[in-house]
Order: sequence, then structure tokens, then C-alpha cells
Amino acid sequence: MLRMRTSPHTHAASSAQVNRVMLDVLLALVPGVIAMTWLFGYGTLVNLCWAALLALGMEAAVMLLRGRPPLFYLQDYSALVTAVLLALALPPYAPWWLTLIGVLFAIVIAKQLYGGLGFNPFNPAMVGYVVLLISFPLQMSQWPAPLALLPAGTEAPGLVDALQLIFISDIQSLDAYTAATPLDLMRQNSSLMISQLYSEVPLFAQGKLAGLGFEWVNLAYLAGGIYLLARRVFSWHAPVGMLSSMILLSLVFYDGGSSASQGSAFFHLFSGATMLAAFFIITDPVSGATSNL
Repeated sequence: MLRMRTSPHTHAASSAQVNRVMLDVLLALVPGVIAMTWLFGYGTLVNLCWAALLALGMEAAVMLLRGRPPLFYLQDYSALVTAVLLALALPPYAPWWLTLIGVLFAIVIAKQLYGGLGFNPFNPAMVGYVVLLISFPLQMSQWPAPLALLPAGTEAPGLVDALQLIFISDIQSLDAYTAATPLDLMRQNSSLMISQLYSEVPLFAQGKLAGLGFEWVNLAYLAGGIYLLARRVFSWHAPVGMLSSMILLSLVFYDGGSSASQGSAFFHLFSGATMLAAFFIITDPVSGATSNL
């Protein structure tokens, strides 16, 4: 008896190709994960593990509801990549329910509701991120200070502390660990020359390029991106297009370092999540640009 199934139809060859690409992406993210863990502590790893469990569980549940074999679809690692990208975009000690909501929107709404991998019009991880950013701006702004800059007498959170902060404590418990990011400091600055900002603010005084540790995080993601380029997972056009646009705009609005300046091109290239976005977000083969032009 010939069994009828609705589209999409998954073939072994295409599935193996997806599997290889997703594994390459996960491997390329490792340097950035290590850098973020070194900078912020165990919260990054706890977030990753929690998001991965949620994503795999939700993907399997949806596949069961659709009458499809869950294990077959979990083996393409696309749900795992979505979970990791979303987790890396969240504050390292984000409460457990924030990650749960983000993964729910990413996997169930942005991916599976449209038919699964290959049919999603938007990057699932970024849909989850935007939903959280709009709905919970306070929790999404609770970024921790680099461990090296914690106030005197404040002990760096260990693994048990990270678990407690994420799964038990409320947001007020994070106050001792949070601080403004380099991008926040640059945006809110209205009185200091850029040279003064870099000499008087510890985050910049100890990290001359883009804030203590943030330049290393971006360099780690850049290394991962170069690995993916070498593996021909994507072409250079999208990353170079984004980074070139950022350089051009930052040069236009950089006046040499007055208090009204918004930072140099080097600052914007190596602060925030620039390299993560350039090499791991906009290069998404499904929702990214469909031509080199």
C-alpha cells in the first residue's frame, strides 16, 4: 500500500547536507561561547543547555502532533542551532521563563507554524529575540558586568550561583552583577570626550577597543565566521555588506571624539553582537538574502 504524505518531503541527501551545515555552525560558535563564558561566567552555559533542552523538546512535540518521526527531524540539528543562537543573544543570567518564551516563539511559531525548516520567512531565533525585546525590555537589559569589573567584595557567581540566579532568584538578585554595556555607555554619554570616556570609565580603561572583553567576544565570533567561509557554508557577500554599511555609517557620524560622538568604526565593529550578527544571523540560508546582489 502506497502511503500518502503531505509536503514538505524530506530526502536523505538533502537532510545529510543540512546536518553537515548545522554541525559546522555549532562548531564555529564554540570560540564565542568560550569567550562569553570567560567574560560573564557560567550563566552563558546554563542558558545554552536550558534553551537546547526546550528547543529539542518542542520540536519533537510538534513533529509528533504532525504525525512525523521526531528523531529523524531532530537529527538535522536545526532546532539546536536556533536554541544556541537565541541563548547567545540573551543576557547570560536571564530568568528561565524568558528563555522558555523565546524558544516557544522561535520553534513553534516562527519555524513550525510555517511548515518547518525551509519554509520559515524569518530567522526563528531572531523572532524569539524580538518578541522578548518588545515584551520584556527590563529583563532583556539586565546584562552582567564582566567578572573582572565586579565591585569589591562581590564574589563572581559560580555554577550553583548561576543556576540559582536563573531558576530561583528574581530580577532584583542580579543587581550586584549587572552594569551598562559599552553600547549603552556610548549612547548615554553627553558630557565626556571619547578620550575621557576611555580613560575614566573602567569598562573602557581596561578594554581600549570596544570595552573590556567585548572585543574578544567579537574576535571569537569573527574566527568562527572565517571558518564557515572556508567551509563554504555561505559566501562573503552578506557579512561584508553588513560590516561595510556599519563602517560607512559610523564614519559619517563620527566627529573625531567629541561628547556628541557615537563611537568610531572600530568601536562598533567589535562591540555588542556585531560579528555574531554578521556571520551567524544574516547568513541564515532560509531567511537571508537569496542572491549575492
